[in-house]
Amino acid sequence: MIGVCYGMVGNNLPSRSEVVHMYISKGIKRMRIYYPDKEALNALRNSGIALILDVGDQLSNLAASSSNAAAWVRDNISPYYPAVNIKYIAVGNEVVGGTTESILPAMRNVNSALAAAGIGGIKVSTAVKSDVIANYYPPSAGVFAYTYMNGIAQYLASTGAPLLANVYPYFAYKDKPCINLNYATFRVSPTERDQNNGLTYTNLFDAMMHAIYAALEKAGAGNVNVVVSESGWPSAGGFAASVDNARAYNQGLIDHVRRGTPRRPRPLETYTLVEKPSFIGRPNSTIIPVAIKTDLSPG
Repeated sequence: MIGVCYGMVGNNLPSRSEVVHMYISKGIKRMRIYYPDKEALNALRNSGIALILDVGDQLSNLAASSSNAAAWVRDNISPYYPAVNIKYIAVGNEVVGGTTESILPAMRNVNSALAAAGIGGIKVSTAVKSDVIANYYPPSAGVFAYTYMNGIAQYLASTGAPLLANVYPYFAYKDKPCINLNYATFRVSPTERDQNNGLTYTNLFDAMMHAIYAALEKAGAGNVNVVVSESGWPSAGGFAASVDNARAYNQGLIDHVRRGTPRRPRPLETYTLVEKPSFIGRPNSTIIPVAIKTDLSPG
């Protein structure tokens, strides 16, 4: 259930086909890309890799008219699907401000365009950041901070699509360093109990996920699944960013999501965004969360 986000911005990058080959050779079966790069999409043909495809900077354009969405699907989906295993389309990534009003119309237009093109196997969603939740403590108090999220949640419930959530305990810990670092990084730590739901939490990730689930339930969308579209811990460059903490969190995340959370104890589809990691997982691990350097070696 683990994927790796693939960023394509930089100098002297390996070819898209080399990157896809690396995913295959490392047993990484899921990928996220942040715009419909044609070279990457062609490289993914018949690879079997499941893909989250972001719309890039096209959110407002897709919201503006159904014909714009039809053209986008014609140019970026129909030529590749189903040879490219596009699983989700992310209509916006961590959208803020007035542009949030475009998310739901764009989702509707893309879904209609897919249906008109005879494409029924792709779910349309949006990727949200953690601050769409107003309350994280206790997790059962989770509620959406913005009213637009209620409409999105209800729409996802009607289409059977998951909510894509970028979940970063790192930023929660950075904002509130009174949180136990071990609790934030999947190390052994004192547990937290939510008196409202009776659940005990051994790590911050589960608590954050449960706040999202609680918010969905309060929005009348308790049946909506959540896919973790980004998560990770930096190894340098910020408060508590270190090789040891990154190793503990990133490997702990991979081990943990295979079991799910106390509230939803089943495998949780998760995509890692690994920044200069200093580890490649256990020797016998089939999922190796690596950054892709220009020479295709681990970061």
